[in-house]
Order: sequence, then structure tokens, then C-alpha cells
Amino acid sequence: MDVQLADGVTIVRIDHPPVNAFTLDLVRDATATVRNIDGPIVLTGAGACFSAGVDLRAILDGPPEYTDTFLAAVSEAFLTVFDHPAPVVAAVNGHAIAGGCVLAMAADVRLMSSGLIGLSEVAVGVPFPVAALEICRYAMGPSVTRAVLSADNIDVPTAAARGWIDEVVAPDELIGSAVELARSLGRHPATAYAAMKQQLHRHARAAIDAGEELDAKVRAVWKSAETRGAISAFLDALK
Repeated sequence: MDVQLADGVTIVRIDHPPVNAFTLDLVRDATATVRNIDGPIVLTGAGACFSAGVDLRAILDGPPEYTDTFLAAVSEAFLTVFDHPAPVVAAVNGHAIAGGCVLAMAADVRLMSSGLIGLSEVAVGVPFPVAALEICRYAMGPSVTRAVLSADNIDVPTAAARGWIDEVVAPDELIGSAVELARSLGRHPATAYAAMKQQLHRHARAAIDAGEELDAKVRAVWKSAETRGAISAFLDALK
């Protein structure tokens, strides 16, 4: 994670070429980075992609213990962004696919300039951890059902029409606009902002906190031979 300060706003860039895919080390770094930040955050990706989601090759190459540890860690990373008491603005600078889309949904506000965005997990053959699905349910509202079950990646205008993103911004204006928005939100009294955010998240958080049994089933599915075969077929098709 690359961190830069901009007049009271911390810009956090996911910097893991070529597509900022999530590995165990990356999501742990993301969690530690965000936890060490006070005040508003702009979350974006380095290069031309926000994030293509989970590094599926690392899942296949690792032992079952890696999958268990990774799923717990990526859920923790999503929740660390979701629970950050100060404003979080996602500056979606390119494709935000699967886990990348979830990470964008964990922010308070989303600006997007280019690329595709969507929840492709079902197409890959893997289920969502509880935290990921509840964050998306909170941010996407009724359209989450279509997003999850269709598993389509949609363009910026369509995402804006569905309410997944709050504003379409030109690429050369994206970071500046996100920083200004984060700074503006950060002018509200911090205690009140954090309290309102906590109340807004209350129902999602209750579902997440009650989801241990569901998450155990999710982990078992991810480690099954059927799922590993589906992931392998998906990666072969990408080639």
C-alpha cells in the first residue's frame, strides 16, 4: 500500500501490479495501513486498475490453511475500511472486480472514472464471505441481488444509474475531486460523523457479527475439490 498525505487527507493506493489483486500479504498490509490513519481517506489503485479482486492463483497454489487465513484476513480488511470512523472516499480509477468491487462498496462515497465494476464471484464459482456480502447489501441496496446472481461487470454509466457509484469523474480529475470531497466530509465534527456512520452500519454489522456459522460453510466451499476445479477452469478461460 502506498500512502500519501494531501492537506489533511490520506491517499491510500493499492500498489500490486499488474491488476492490484489481493494476496494475504496485501490485505494484511491494507488493514494495518488503514488502522494507523486518523482522519479522511481516499482509497484508489495504482496504475490503470482499482483492483481485480482475489489473487485466485495464490488460492490454488496454497494449502487449505492459506484459504482459511486469507478469507478471514480479507474480511477483516473490508471491515477495517467499512468501520473507519472518518470519511472514506473510493476513487475508482479502473476495473473494480469481485473483491475490488467489495472494497469500493466499503467506502462511504464512490467516484469512478473508467473501467468495469461488478461482483463476479458466482461466475468464478466461489461464495461471498458474510462481511463482503453484507457490505455490498448495505451499499447497493435492492440491486445487490442482480449484482450477485448475474455476476456481470458493468460500465461506469450503468453503475452510476444503479447507484453503485455516486459520481462519474474524468480520469484527470478523479484524485483531486476525491480528495476535495474527503476534505469536505472531514469538516464535520468527527465524533458526530463517526456516531452517524456507526448507526447507519448497525444492521449490516449485526448480520456480520452473527455470521460465524455461514462463514464456516463459505470456507469449506472455497476449499472443496469442486470449487478449486471451477477456479482452475476460470483461470484457464482467462488465458
